[in-house]
Amino acid sequence: MKAFAIHTNGNIALVDLPQPEVGVNDLLVKVMAIGVGIHDGYFFPPNARFPYTIGIEAAGVVEKIGRAVTNYKAGERITFVNAMQPKGGTWAEYTVVADGSLMLRIPESMSFETAAAVPVAGNTAIKAFRALDLQPGDSLFIAGGSGAIGTLAIQIAAARGYRVAASASAKNHQYMRSLGAEKVVDYHDNDWQEQIAERYPGGVDAAIATQPGTASDSQAVVKDGGEIVAVSGDQFVPVRGIILKQIPYTADVADELSDLLRRIASGEFQLTIENVYPFLEGMDALAKAGTRHTRGKLVLTTKLDERSSDAKGVAR
Repeated sequence: MKAFAIHTNGNIALVDLPQPEVGVNDLLVKVMAIGVGIHDGYFFPPNARFPYTIGIEAAGVVEKIGRAVTNYKAGERITFVNAMQPKGGTWAEYTVVADGSLMLRIPESMSFETAAAVPVAGNTAIKAFRALDLQPGDSLFIAGGSGAIGTLAIQIAAARGYRVAASASAKNHQYMRSLGAEKVVDYHDNDWQEQIAERYPGGVDAAIATQPGTASDSQAVVKDGGEIVAVSGDQFVPVRGIILKQIPYTADVADELSDLLRRIASGEFQLTIENVYPFLEGMDALAKAGTRHTRGKLVLTTKLDERSSDAKGVAR
């Protein structure tokens, strides 16, 4: 099979690898589409055997199941997170997913490309809200509102009745308003914090910082004793009694993530895919993800020689 794999020297290349073997607790999945993230180029287990297939999320069709697997069967369409697996990641024509990994059945009306864009961003956004103590009517600032996590977080927050402010470059302001943000600011502006303060005197109740380096800056717009979740893992010394909350990574949010898939499939929530790359252009997709300037999500299709039917820039 074709796969993008990282070598011992850190280089990533398209190579030919054998299909991974299916253990008793594994599912062999024919990968149809792959969610692209900045982490894909360096996220692999300490016991990885090189060349190691990169990637942690995808969508596809179950080809074969191990004899101990009872929850899924061959032919089912699933989207999943396949992180830190010794047998390799998702940037391949086939991957093995261990039973017990985060796996969800894809709604019938949803494309593989859309399904592949949800697991990591949706899982992260939902768990960020689990960390916060918010009630309907409370206010929330999302630093980095136009990316994959931010776009879902805005919509989840609005649906829960929170008042949402978000930051992104000016070209994404109307887009964020369409998702439910009531106040938008350009992080390039020297006075963006003052702009937030004018709308929310005393500060917002909480903040979700999705980009590196944004958590500390977000303190200026959070009220005394408020909360901040640093999705990127920023570490800083809180002031004014602000509480730095940690994402509960071990929390089971499968039901909420299934509901998110349903809302996207029904059109209740938007999911923006900035670009769908053909598999052979995987390195271009990885380079684009590394810029951290993407509206929504980037996706690979495993078609080797043609672009997916999902059009560039489609919003769902």
